[in-house]
Amino acid sequence: MTTAPCLMCALEDAHEDSVVFRDPLWAAEIAPGYDVPGWFVLRARRHAELLTGLDDAELAAFGVRARNLTAAVTAATGAPATYLMAFGENHRHFHVLISARGEDVPPELRGGNILKLRESRLDPAASLALLPAVRDAYRQLIPA
Repeated sequence: MTTAPCLMCALEDAHEDSVVFRDPLWAAEIAPGYDVPGWFVLRARRHAELLTGLDDAELAAFGVRARNLTAAVTAATGAPATYLMAFGENHRHFHVLISARGEDVPPELRGGNILKLRESRLDPAASLALLPAVRDAYRQLIPA
């Protein structure tokens, strides 16, 4: 049986320009195909499937990383809402999608329905242009 390459594992090779942060357990990047301005993937660096596949150290660190990345995305975008979503069906390697939701998003496309905007709002250049502000905001949340 042949398995498809893991998109989340492949992000280990992502160019530094698309990386918010990487530490020994977690990384946050712009993922190809999800490069909508204000959308970032927070993923376990190790190939751990689903939330239940994380070890104790990954679980202990996840909440802080998720909180800080969500806060950084919100600060950099000024979004009135920032979502954290985990599904695990298409990509079982544990990750969450953190998505800024702008004022321009109509009520029927809020919440989980924001994913319906993915194709129409893909903008790799704008995503990369926003990343330094998110990276800077994230670094300000890390204790010295």
